[in-house]
Formats: sequence, C-alpha cells, structure tokens
Amino acid sequence: MATLELYSKGASVWIPDSDAVWVSAQIIQDYKPGHKELLLQLCDRNEVRYPVSSSSDLPPLGNPDILEGENDLTALSFLHEPAVLHNLRVRFLDYSSIYTYCGIVLVAINPYEQLPIYGEEVIDAYSGQDMNDMEPHIFSVAENAYRTMGREERNQSIIISGESGSGKTVSAKFTMRFFAVVGGSAQQTSVEEKVLASNPIMESIGNAKTTRNDNSSRFGKYIEIGFGRKGDIIRANMRTYLLEKSRVVFQASAERNYHIFYQLCASRDLPEMRGLKLDAPEHFRYTNQGGEMQIPGTDDMSDLELTRNSLTVLGVQPVQQMELFRILSAVLHLGNVNIEASGRSSDRSYVNADDRSLAIFSKLLGVEGSQMAHWLCHRRLTVGGEKLVKPMNGQQAVEARDALAKHIYGQLFTWTVHRLNSALRSQRGETRSFIGVLDIYGFETFECNSFEQFCINYANEKLQQQFNRHVFHLEQEEYVREELPWSRIEFSDNQECINLIEGQMGMFDLLDEECRMPKGSDENWARKLYDQHLSSKPHPHFRKPRLSNSAFIVLHFADTVQYECEGFLDKNRDTVFEELINILKASQSELVSELFQQHGNMATVANGSVRSGKRATREHKLTVGFQFRQSLQMLMDTLNSTTPHYVRCIKPNDLKEPFIFDPKRTVQQLRACGVLETIRISAAGYPSRWTYEEFFSRYRVLLRGRQSPDNARGSCTHILPELIPDPDQYCFGKTKVFFRSGQVAFLERLRAEKLRVAAVIIQSHVRGWLCRIRYTRIQWAVVTLQRYSRGMLARRLARTLRYTKAALVIQKTYRMVSVRQLFLMIRQATITIQAFTRGALTRRRHRELLAERAVLLLQARVRGWMERRSYRRVRTTVVFMQCCVRRKAARKQLLKLKTEARSVEKYRQLNKGMEVKLMQLQIRADQQARESAALRETLNTERDAASAELETLRGTVQKLENRLQEKPQPGLVISEKEVEERRRAEEKTAQEIILLTQELQALRKEKEAFHKEKEAISVRLDEAKKAQEECVNQAVSQAVAAFQTELDEERRKYQGLLREFTRLEQRYDNLKEMPFLNEGGTKGHRRSDSIQSLSSEPLSPPSTPLSPQSLTLSLSPFTSAFPSPESIRRVSVTSPSQERRPFQWTSESPMDQLMEKMDVSKDPAVKMKAEDLAHAYDAVRVANKFLENQLQSQRSQWEEEMEAVRRQLHQAIAASSSAAQGQELQELLEVREQECVRLRREVKDLRNTVSLRRLLTQVFPSALVTDGLSPSKPGVSGLLECRKRDETKLFKNLITDIRVDVACSLPPGLPAKVLFLCVRHADVSGDQARAQSLCAAAVTAMKTALKKYTKDVEMSALWLKNAWLLHDLLLKHSHKQSADSDVPPLTADLTPVTRSLSDLCIQAYQQMLSITGTHLHSITVQALLESETIPGLSAGKLAVSRKRSGSDPRPMGGDAPTMASVLRELGALHAALTHQAVPQTLLEQAFHQLINMMCACALNSVLLRKDLCCWSRGLQIGYNVSLLEEWIRNRNLQAGGAVAPMEPLIQAAKLLQVGKKSDGDARAIVETCTALSSQQIVKILTLYTPHSDLDEKVSVNFIRTIQVLLKGRSDAQPAQILMDVRKEFPVTFPQQPSPTLSTEHLVIPDSLKISFLRRA
Repeated sequence: MATLELYSKGASVWIPDSDAVWVSAQIIQDYKPGHKELLLQLCDRNEVRYPVSSSSDLPPLGNPDILEGENDLTALSFLHEPAVLHNLRVRFLDYSSIYTYCGIVLVAINPYEQLPIYGEEVIDAYSGQDMNDMEPHIFSVAENAYRTMGREERNQSIIISGESGSGKTVSAKFTMRFFAVVGGSAQQTSVEEKVLASNPIMESIGNAKTTRNDNSSRFGKYIEIGFGRKGDIIRANMRTYLLEKSRVVFQASAERNYHIFYQLCASRDLPEMRGLKLDAPEHFRYTNQGGEMQIPGTDDMSDLELTRNSLTVLGVQPVQQMELFRILSAVLHLGNVNIEASGRSSDRSYVNADDRSLAIFSKLLGVEGSQMAHWLCHRRLTVGGEKLVKPMNGQQAVEARDALAKHIYGQLFTWTVHRLNSALRSQRGETRSFIGVLDIYGFETFECNSFEQFCINYANEKLQQQFNRHVFHLEQEEYVREELPWSRIEFSDNQECINLIEGQMGMFDLLDEECRMPKGSDENWARKLYDQHLSSKPHPHFRKPRLSNSAFIVLHFADTVQYECEGFLDKNRDTVFEELINILKASQSELVSELFQQHGNMATVANGSVRSGKRATREHKLTVGFQFRQSLQMLMDTLNSTTPHYVRCIKPNDLKEPFIFDPKRTVQQLRACGVLETIRISAAGYPSRWTYEEFFSRYRVLLRGRQSPDNARGSCTHILPELIPDPDQYCFGKTKVFFRSGQVAFLERLRAEKLRVAAVIIQSHVRGWLCRIRYTRIQWAVVTLQRYSRGMLARRLARTLRYTKAALVIQKTYRMVSVRQLFLMIRQATITIQAFTRGALTRRRHRELLAERAVLLLQARVRGWMERRSYRRVRTTVVFMQCCVRRKAARKQLLKLKTEARSVEKYRQLNKGMEVKLMQLQIRADQQARESAALRETLNTERDAASAELETLRGTVQKLENRLQEKPQPGLVISEKEVEERRRAEEKTAQEIILLTQELQALRKEKEAFHKEKEAISVRLDEAKKAQEECVNQAVSQAVAAFQTELDEERRKYQGLLREFTRLEQRYDNLKEMPFLNEGGTKGHRRSDSIQSLSSEPLSPPSTPLSPQSLTLSLSPFTSAFPSPESIRRVSVTSPSQERRPFQWTSESPMDQLMEKMDVSKDPAVKMKAEDLAHAYDAVRVANKFLENQLQSQRSQWEEEMEAVRRQLHQAIAASSSAAQGQELQELLEVREQECVRLRREVKDLRNTVSLRRLLTQVFPSALVTDGLSPSKPGVSGLLECRKRDETKLFKNLITDIRVDVACSLPPGLPAKVLFLCVRHADVSGDQARAQSLCAAAVTAMKTALKKYTKDVEMSALWLKNAWLLHDLLLKHSHKQSADSDVPPLTADLTPVTRSLSDLCIQAYQQMLSITGTHLHSITVQALLESETIPGLSAGKLAVSRKRSGSDPRPMGGDAPTMASVLRELGALHAALTHQAVPQTLLEQAFHQLINMMCACALNSVLLRKDLCCWSRGLQIGYNVSLLEEWIRNRNLQAGGAVAPMEPLIQAAKLLQVGKKSDGDARAIVETCTALSSQQIVKILTLYTPHSDLDEKVSVNFIRTIQVLLKGRSDAQPAQILMDVRKEFPVTFPQQPSPTLSTEHLVIPDSLKISFLRRA
C-alpha cells in the first residue's frame, strides 16, 4: 500500500509516447484502489485520462527532482526504463556528461565531438582515486581495474561493447592510453609506446566506413596488457575474432573497403609508391562499389604516414613495409582482372594474356602470370586415382578470384597480428597479472542479416549471459556480506537461445553437417532447421518467416532478428583452391611465400580452409563457425577467470551530429546492451542502500523524542516498522539498511509531509506574532497622529489671531503713507513747472545772441576757406605723388614677405622643421622686425615732415584769410571749389595712411604667428625625440623580457632533463642488482634501457662557470624528452624482425676506442652483454644527434631574433636626428649583443650534458699531470690538510656514513667549508690534479649520500645547502670572480666540478620537493576538501552511490588527514630549510611549487567530484584554504607567489557559496571568478548538488546565462578543464657573498671523527 499512496495529487509519472518513448505527466487527482482511470496533466498543460484496469497497470512513478542528473542510475529511487532514459538525457544534453554509472556498468554516450576530458591532467586526477568519489569516466573504470589487480593480484578484464558507431574503439584506445601512462613512466618506455602504436595499424587494416560509423571495427579484439610486480607494463598480446573478409570483395552502398586500400591510393604519387601502379580508388572494383571514396574530415595520406610510423615503432623494417603494401596493392589489381566466358553454353572462362591487372598482380607478388590465369579459370579433381582438370564457368571463376583475394587479405591480417604480438612481447621480467581490454562488436540487426551478423549476435548472447551471471553474483555477495536473509533473485537466462545455436543438433552443427555434404546448399540447411526446431521439437527462440522458405528468425535477448540463409555455407567454408595457394607458395617474394607456407598454416585456423582434389586432413576442414566457437569459448574462459568491468557504448543518433539525443535509438540500445537488465536485477532486490548514520542524519525528523546519533542503528530499527508496515519492503544489515524499489521515495514523502506540517505550525505562530506586532504599531501610529493633529489645530488658531492683528496695523500705516505721497507729488509738480518756464525764456535770448555771432564768424570762415583751397591743391598733388611711390614700395615688400611666409608654411607642412631651418626663420623674422622698425622710423619722419608742412600751410591759409577779408565778396564761389578739392585730397591721403597702418599691423601679427609656430615646432621636436626614445627603450625592454622568458623556459627544460637523468640513474642502479646482468649472454633479444645512465656515480660534463647573478643561469637547448620514436626506429634498435648476432668486441673495436678516448674505465663487476652495449651505443648516438639538431635549430632561431632586434634598433637610430641619442642606442645594442654572445656560448657548452661519460659506465677522475708545480702562494693561511691515504676516511666520516642526528646538529654548511679548505690547501700546495680529484670525489660522495636518503627531507636540505655553499666558494675563488676582488684565485680549473655541483643542487632541490610533494599529494584532497574543520556542516545525501568492487575503504575518524597534517608536512620542510639557513628567496620558490601542486590537485578533484560541489563543502574549503594562506603569510612566503595559486581554489569555494538564481548573480559570478576558466565555472555549476531541502540545483537556464556572459569575457585561462598538476617552475639559486673561511672560525665537533685533518 505504501507504493499506491505515492499516486497522489502532484506526483510525477511516466506514460508511453510514440515519439519520445516516455513523457512526463503530473497527477491532478488522487488515485484510489478500484479507479479505472488516472487523471493526468502533460507538460503542455493538456489533460489526459490514463486507463488503469488494475494496480499493476499504473504508470511508473517519477523520481524526486533532487535525483535528477544522478551519476549512478542504481541510486535512483525508482528503477525503471523511463527513469534511466530521462536521467541519461539530462546528463547528456543539459550537463554535457557522456558517462554515467549503472552499478558496475559504465554507460558511455558518443558525443560525436572532441571533448577536452582525456588529457594527461585528467589521467593524473583519476589515478589513485576511488571510483565512488569521482565523476563517471572511462579512466575511472580503468583505474578501478588497475587498483583491483594490484590489490587482489587477480587478472582483470574491461569489456567494451556497443553497436557500430557508438565509440567502442575510441573507448578502448583511451583505456590503453591510461594504462600506458599509469603503468609506465613520465617518458614512455618501449612497451607502452608499442601498445599505443598498435592502434593505428589495426585501424587501417581492420576498420572501414559503414552506414553507421566512419571508423567501424570489422573484427573483434582482446588485448591483454601484462604488468610486472611494480605495476609497470612489460608485455602485451592481442587476439582477434571474425574478421569480415567479405568486405574485401564487396561493399554495400555508402560504405568503403578497409582504410588501408584508400590510404595506399591517396599516397600513389610518393616516389616509393610509384612501383605499385596504383590509381584513384574509383578505378578499382574492390574500392568503388560503395560509391564513397572519401570520409569527411580525414586525410588518407597522413593516416598512411601514421601507419608507417607505427609499423616502424613495432619493428617492421621499411623493406617489409613495402612488401606489405605490394601485397595489398596486388589485391586491388586482382579485383580488376577481367574473366570472360567462352564455350557454347558459357561453361568455360578465360583471362586474356595481355590483361594489365593480372600482369601487375603477378609482378607485385612475384608469381607466374600464365599459371595464375590458368588456375583462376580451372580446378583439379581426383577421380579414381586420376587427376582431372575441369574448366569453370565465368561465375565460378569470379568466385574463385574473390575467394583468393579474401584469403590473401586474411593471411596478411593474421600475419600482421602475429607480428604485433611478437613486437609487444618483452623480456623485462615475469608477468604477475594482466588486464584485458575487449573491443567487440555489439548486437547487430540490418535489413538483410547474414552469416557475419549471426556470429556477432551469438557472441553477444554469450557475453550477455556472462554479464547477467556476474551482476547476479555481485548482488548476492552484497547480501551475504551484510548477512541478509535473501531468496534467489530470478533473472532472464538466455541459455536456451545459446543451446539453439551451439548445442547438440543446433544451428552450427547442422550448418557444419551441410558443409560436409558434397551437394550441400543453403536451401537444404534451411529445411533441416525447420525440421529440427519447428516440426520435431519446436524451440521457443526459433521461428520461420511467413513469406520465405530461405530465412529463419531467432529471438535473441535484445531483439528478434531474421537471417537470410543465402551465402551461409560459402562463408562457413571459406574455401580457396589448393592450386592457387601453391602458386603463391612458389612466389619470389619472401613475405608472400612465408604467408602461404604449409608450416605456417596454423594461421588458417582463423581464416578458412584449403580445398584440394584429394581428401584433406580434418585440420583443413575446420569451418569458420567451428573456429569461431572455439575462439569464443577461449575468450569466455579467459573472462570467467578474470574480474570483469563493463563499458556499454551508446549511439545517441544516426545522424552523427554532436549532442543530439534520439530516445528511440537509445532505448533500443539500452535494451540490447543489458543496461536495463542490470536495472531489473537491482530492482528485484534491494536497490536503495543507506548506512545507519546516513539514514539517521536524513530521516531523524521522523523520529519521536530526542535521539542520539551514537545509537543510529537502534533508532532506525525502532522507527522503520512504524513508518513502513510491510517488513518485506526493507531489511537491516550489519552496516546498512536496505529498501525495496520506491521505499526511499515513500520515506521522502513522509519526511516532506512532516516538514510541511511543522512548517505550517511555524507559519501560524509567526503570522500571529506578525499580526500582533502590526496591531501594536497601528495603535501607536493612531495615537501619534491624533496628538499631532490636535497640536496642529491649536497652532493654526493662534496663527489666525496673530494674522488679524497684523492686518489692522498694516492698513493704518498704508493709508497714512498713501496720503503723504500725494501731497509731496503735487508740490514737486508746481516747482518743476516754474523752473521750466524760466529756463525757456533765458534760452531764447541766448539763441538770438548766438545767431549774430555766427553771421560774423561765417563771413570770416568763407574768406579763410578761399585762401586755403589754393594751398590744398598744391599740397594734394605733392602728397599724392609721394603716396604712389611709397605704396608701390610697400606692395613689393608685402609680396616678398608673403612669399617668405608661404615658404615657411611649406617647410612646416613637410615636417622639415630642423634646427638650421628654424635659425633661418629666426633670421628672417629678425630681418622683418628690422625692416618694420625702419618703416616705422620712416613713417614717423614723414609724419613730422607732414606736420611741419601742415603748420606752414596753416600759416599760409591764415595769411590768405586775412587777404580775403580785405578783398571784395565776388571771389567766394571759386574758393569753395578749391576747398572741396583739398578736402577730398586730404581724405584720400588719410585713407592711404590707414591702409598702410593696417598692413603694418598684419605684418606684426604674422611675425608673432611665426614666433608661436617656431615654439610649437620646437615642442614637437622635443616630443618626437622623447617618443622615439620611449619606443626604443620599449623595444629593448621587450627583447630583454623575451630573452628572460626563453631563459626561464630553457632552465625549466634543463632541470627536467636533470630530473629524468636522476631517475634513469636510479633505474640503472636497480638493474645492476638484477641477477641476469651477471650471467653470460643468451640467445634472443633482451630489451635494455638504452636511454638511461650506465654509470653509478657519473660526473656532470664540463661547462663554463655560471654567472654570479644566478647559479642556474646557463641555458639548455634540449627539451626534457628523449629522442622521438621516429629517431629510435631509424636505427632499428628493437626490431624483432632481425635477431642481432652477438658482436665480438675486440681491442680495436670502435666502442673500446671511444671508451678509451672518453676515459671510461671498464668495471669488471658489471658484465654487460655486447648486444646491450650495442643497443645503448645506438640509442646514445641517436640522442646526441637529436640534441644537436635541437641545438642548431634553437641557435638559428636566436640568431634570427637577434637580427630582427638589431634591425629595429638601427631603424630607430636612423629615425632620430640626435647624434647623442644614436650613440646611446648603439652602446645599448652592443651590450645586448655581448649578452647574446654570452648566452650562445653557454648554450654551446651544454652539448656535453648527454655525453657517453654519463651514459655508459663509471668515470674515474683522470690524473692530469701538470707541467710543473706552481709555488705556494704567500698570504693564504687557515687551511686544512688532508693526506692522500685519509681521503676515503674523510668522505666516509663527513658525507656518506654520517649519522642523521649528527648531521642535523652540525652548523649550516660545515661539511662544505671543511671540503673547501682541504681543496684550497691542495691547490695552494701546487697539486692541481689532487685538488680536482678531491672536488670530484666530494661531488660523488654527495650524490651517494643524496641517493641514500631519498625519503628524508632534513638530509636532502642538508646536502642542498652544502652543495650550494661549496659551489659558491669554488666560484668565488675562480679566476673570473677573483679578478674583481682581493681573494687569491684557485690555480686548478674546477669548472667541471662547479657544473656538477650546480646539477647536484638542482637534484637535491627536486628530491626534497619530491619527498614533501609525494606526502602532500596523498593527503591534499582529504585535508583540503574533505576534512570538516568547521563541525556540523555535513548533511546526508538523498541517495548514496553503490559500493563497487574496486573501491578501497577510506580512513575514518582520527585516521583521516586534516589541515593539521598538511601544515605539519609544510612545517617540517620549512623547519629543515630554515635550520640550514637557506635564503628566503629559495624558500619562496619551494613553497610556490608545492602550493601550486596542492591547489591544482584540489581544484581538479572539485571539478570531478559531485559530492564536493555543495554550499557546505564550499564553506569548508574556503576556511581550509584560509588556514593555509594564513600559514604562508605568517612565514612571509607570499612574496614568491605562493598565494597566487590559491586564487582559483578560493574562487571555486566562493562560487559554491554565492547565489545562483538571478541575472545579477550570474553577472557577479562572471566578474568575481576571473581566475577560473569558462569551462571550469560551467563544470562546477553543473556538478552543484543541493546541501539540503532549502537549497536548489542550478537551473539549466542559469547555466546558459553564465555561458552567454562568459563568451564576452577575454578569457586568458587555458582551454582544458583541469589544471596541470605536473607543472614545474624552474628554480633559481640566489648568489650571496660567501664568508671568508679559515680554520680559526670553524668549530669541528668530535662526533665527525675527522681529527686526522691538520691545520695549515
């Protein structure tokens, strides 16, 4: 009844749909038992009535929203088909997650798109992690298999299945890539590389384009990857099943033949391919039948190059490759052989003698063309002991030709597989266990199904049976482990269908029987099937079609398939005539004859039989079906003996479009691949499982009274019978409580109901309290309003009374003022009238007097005017002449000035404003000023002359006026005319003067403009000079920055190379202890690590001393990787095709000469095979050649960059007119050139870093005899003398055998100081060879001590300090450094030793960080992400993932790492470095590296674990990171960048805590999370899981809004989702002044036991 109660209003159900398979609906009316229909509402608001005849007809219930997108299907509350389909759709479309768990099965949906989730950083993130903690991934399954193999020491199998196009091959490739990375080293070894190289070869010869897949595997393969005791890959083996040979001669429409044929045709124009006589694929019958010649997005020519490189890596020589290609080309030409019919009834056939295709075929295979043409059309029969030759008709001859082509290709395929297996074998050790990867075809059903589909579906039946039984077994194991009372779970066993196919008198038996009949046919076989399985004993899984007598139907577990009987017998026989095989055996080609030799016919067991005229042995009569059953049975035996892991690949659509989900096709594949069967088996038992603590944490609200978490089991046992009355719906285990399907949803409903009731009670109390608060506030407001209203009315009355009194006062005053103003106005008007009258009378009298005066004055003026008119005429003429002359001169001067002004403007426009031209402009301006002053003086002179002349004329006029007064009146008219003319002349002259004045002012303004322009040009010149200087400085700065970047990169590469060298040294030390190195040589090839060091204590090669600024400033032109596989394959070191014969080394051999030349001694304790030495020598030669090429390319690149910088500087100098600036730039250029020359010299000196001295055997210090002993140097005292016989004791007591407690109690750098004083004494004594040998022995001893304490941080820090101090002391006292100081230099050349010490410092630094980093890496995730530093924030999940077989128990309680553990590890490293007085900058670099590793590892786990993406966990992470940051800042380590790597993790923690609903939240997230990439932000939001019922999942719309906002952000973060945990920062050792040493300042404790040293 509990399940029926869930069908209430508001519940979600699934109903069938024709298009979407299942659609969601909501119940809008409660269901009661007995109702005949269920009222539902669809998503489009339409209401439907769902018929229900009984309770069993009710539609499936939907899961709670909180379970939407769950990464494990078995964690769903309701386990049924619609829930599975919906969950896969949500994860695939909304979350872009292509992987989902289904119990022990990983469901992989093909995205048809390249996703950035398969990089090495992802492999690192999944390596070593528990399967339950991480998001579903193919790497998680591979890691689970790898860990289970190592823990249980049992073989594992990964079974990858699915239909064509679902991504099986890609999944298998990524699985093998994972094993190659985790089972190998950082640099791939030979076996790992060969395992990966086998994929392109098998894809080219075994994959083809079909209608469903562009790269479909047409064969099954099972790859066994063998692992050694240390978990490293030591061998591999491949088994293949049922190659589709019929595709060689026939392809359906829109399909292609195997890729290799099209790759050869695409590469036909290559010089080595021209002899194959190939053409376009359209011209070959075997490649043009499907009509598809090209696959979009693929390049057949480049694919062939990849195939050839892979063949070379696997040891197939170029000669054999060409043999292989000749056979494949011959198959193409064989298909074009034209067979014509002849005879009366066309019962004969023949091939033309001049057939071009047959001639090419015969030439390529080295056979006789005439014989091949004859036996293609004839066959030999043996009748009564006589041999007869019978001709064949055209159809039979064509079938014989196609059978030969298929047989040739099948033999070649088998030979290739055997060759790959021989190359994948290794003699590195004994295989402890293996992991098998099965990539096999999925269930197939087409319109026309034939023999291939029958075998494929039979194999899937067997695999499905094994899968069902394994799932059933795991379920029962869980119940037994929890001690549950259980009954056997019934599941659909397909044993009956398997018996129908393989049982006695089954389909295969009848098929083989019919094949043995002389006149057997497909129709007879069909009739036998009908008689056996329909008539005599009807089989439930066998049916006959209604409309066909040559077909049959089999009811498989996945679907009902109809098979056509046509071609079954021929494909089962797979016959080829013996005469054709004999021709091929006699081929001139070694490979062809090898393929078809009789002793090599073991391969034919998998490829068919050979028919001859006489009775053949039973071995040759094995049919394809029988062979396939045998190989399948062997596979099943292997799988049953291993622990299987399942991957089911799903094809989401048939359009091959990215992220398109077709529910019909998906459901069909889910039913076919057994995922739904897993769900059914899980649902039949107890699918929901909770620990008692998790159940108590989640459902404690259903308990009554106070309950203690310490008694969680008792509380659960007490409350469950009350909640679920039916005891069959749950069961109590030892550690878990188990529920039937749907019971968790029922408990969720009860919990939600109780929370709802509690919420209603809380709401009622809160609402009452709010209403009371509101009433109190309203009452207080009313009283307040009344009080204020009464006060306002009183104040209004008082204001009215005051206004009335004021109005009366204003009226009285106003009336008095108005009357007074009227009186004053009348009085003022009277006085004004009197004044105006008196004035008018007085003015009239005055006017009369003026009139009389004017008459007299007019008479005088007229007379004077007449006299002046005659004078003005004369003066006007003179002035006019002068003005004309002056105007002409002024205009000339004006034109001259304008011309000069225009020329200056031209110069200014052409930007010719240089200093000389400015000086010319200044001179011209000064000249104009002088001319203007001269004109001004001339004008003043003229004005003075005119004034004098005017006075003279005035005197003359006065005289004339006097005369006119005396003369009579009639002369008045003439005088007026003269006066008018004079006036006009004066006005004209005045106008001329005004014009000249204006022109003069314009010239002055132009002069001022010229001055301003001059100043502007000067300012521009200054600005241009400054800009040019800034441009040059910027270019120089950029060049310096580029050089510095390259320097850091080269330093990082060099340090990586040094780390790899150290690792290889350790590997060699381990190999030396193996017993087989001390035994005599044996036959066969033994793989040797040719790229590792063969010296136990090698010295680093000589190099130039380092600069004082940095200890590791020297550059390395090499990359950290060793020679590429292509370089190795060219020397054919590991070619299995040619067994190397033991090479006898003589005294005159090149190896001995080279060892003698390099001062390499032969250690008799190490007996190395000559073969291994040869391989090592070849590999070293290739490595040197590779490194030299790298160096040359690097050097040429630097020279080109320097030339470009030099050109830029020359251009900048040429653009500047300043000689001083050019000189400075030239000096700067010379300085940079000198620096580049120095850098080139240092790069050149690094060529010897991979010399034979470091790769072959131990180097003893050479005794270099000097010409003479130099006299001892005066003034050097306070040294230590070590006698020759005491050197071994010194190094033993001081370095190699010193106890840890004694070493840690020593003052910092004491061993280095003692060693330096001993070396100094030997050098002062003149024994330079002994000084060099002392230094070399000291370096060797330090290396030994460093290797001895590979797990001790304190000792690593100790020898880091001493090696660094000794390096500084030797460098300070070298000739180069001592030249600038008063310190006497060392006589001996210790440059090689300083270089070795530099490398030793880097090795010690790397070893120290490796020790701490290894410890931190194992606890970082649990401490930073999982530890609950803030208690009480954890909450139970709604559903718990099921425990899988590969999961390890996790430390709980006090054993779990916390932040205190992390800080303890960091504190130990800090204390060790601080105790050794290591500089602060080196401390900052070390902790920057460690913090970056920790934060990258933590962020990757957040991005891959759904349980970490919640609000409470984000709060915990933020607090833990703050503790780490506080620890860093308290020790002042933030200056070196140790805080910067924390920023992405801090922002991720904030992202988990902020709101995620509105658009404002989205904008805030984008603005805040700047250190996270767009993919990382979306990934965290996708994985976000609600912390409790009060929280919600992030909606899809919100994620889309975030994606839109992120598109507009310039994202400087990398494209990949995960961070690089392996990122390493180059270390730079700071140079500090070394102290002046003497024995007086040293305190040597007696515990060192070096009292034999004498003070000198």
